[in-house]
Amino acid sequence: MNGLSQKNRWKQGKKAARYKILILLLVLASIFILSFNIGRYKGISLFDAASIMLSHILPIKGSWPAEFEKVILYIRFPRIFSAVVVGGALALSGASYQTVFKNPLVSPDILGASAGASLGAATAIFAGLHAPFIQFFAFVFSLVAVWGANFVGSRVKRDPTLALVLAGVFVSSFANAVVSLIKFLADPNDKLPAITYWLMGSLANIKIGDIGWAFIPILASSIPLLLFRWRLNVLSLGEDEAKALGVETKRFRAIVIVCSTILTASAISISGLIGWVGLVIPHLMRMAIGPNNIYLLPASAISGGVFLLLVDDFARSVTVTEVPLGVLTAIIGAPFFIFLILNERAGEK
Repeated sequence: MNGLSQKNRWKQGKKAARYKILILLLVLASIFILSFNIGRYKGISLFDAASIMLSHILPIKGSWPAEFEKVILYIRFPRIFSAVVVGGALALSGASYQTVFKNPLVSPDILGASAGASLGAATAIFAGLHAPFIQFFAFVFSLVAVWGANFVGSRVKRDPTLALVLAGVFVSSFANAVVSLIKFLADPNDKLPAITYWLMGSLANIKIGDIGWAFIPILASSIPLLLFRWRLNVLSLGEDEAKALGVETKRFRAIVIVCSTILTASAISISGLIGWVGLVIPHLMRMAIGPNNIYLLPASAISGGVFLLLVDDFARSVTVTEVPLGVLTAIIGAPFFIFLILNERAGEK
C-alpha cells in the first residue's frame, strides 16, 4: 500500500507540474500580447497591434496610421520579443548551472561570462566600434572568459568543481579590473557614459537584426539542455550513481556548461548586464515545482521570460526617464531572494 500511495503521489506531482507549466505559458502569452499596448506612445489598441502583426502574414489591408506600424514593428515587437528571449535564456542557464554545481545559489555568471562580456563591450566602445561589433565582442569575450576559467580549473586535480568556481572568481576579478581601467581612460563626455549605460543593461535600443543573430545560438544551445534535461536529474545523484546509470558525467557536465555559457553570452551581448534573473527565477521555480529538471528547466525558461518582460514593461512606461533593466532586476531580485531564503529556512524549522 505504501508503494502504491507513493506512486500515486508521484503521478499527482507530475500532473501538477504540467498544469503549472501550462499556466505559466498562458501567463506569458497574455503578458506578451498586453505589452504591445504599453509604452509612451499612446493610442495604439491591441486590435491595431494584432492587425499590424498579422498584415505581414495574412492579406490584411492596413487602415492604421504609418506611425503605428513603425512603433509596433520596429520598437515594441523587437523589445518585447527580446525581453522574453533574454529572460528565458538567463533563467534556463541559471537552472542548469545550479544543477551542475549542486548549489541553488549559483548564477549564470559564476564562471566569468558576465565579466567577460563586460570587458568585450567596454573594449569595443572604447575603440569606437558600432553596435554590431559591440555585441560581437561581448559574445566572444564572454566565451573566452569561461574558457579561461575552465582551462585554469582543469589543471587542478583535487576537487575540480571547487577549482572551477575559484577560477571563475579569478577571471571575473581580472576582467572587472580591466573594465575599470578602460572606464578610467575613456572619454568622460562620450565613451564613459556609453560603457556605464551598457553595464547597467537595457533593451531600449534593440533592433530586429540584433535579435536575429543572437536568437540562433540561444535556440541551438537551449535544445540540448531541454532534450536531455532528464540526465541532469541523474547527474544530481552523484558521480558514482550517474556512471552506474550510463551517464558519462565529465562529458555531459562539459556539454551543459558550454550550452549554458552560450545562452548567457548570447543574452548579455544584446541586453547588457542583467543580473538576478538566472539566480532568483530557478530558485523560485524549484520551490514551486520541485527539483525535477524535466519540469524545472522549462518552467524556469518561461518564468524568466515573464519576469524580464514585466520588468521591461515597467521600465518603459512608469518612469519618465527609463531606468536600466539591470538596476531594476537588482532592486527587485535582491530583496525577493532574501525573502525566499528566509522563508525556506523558516519552513525547515
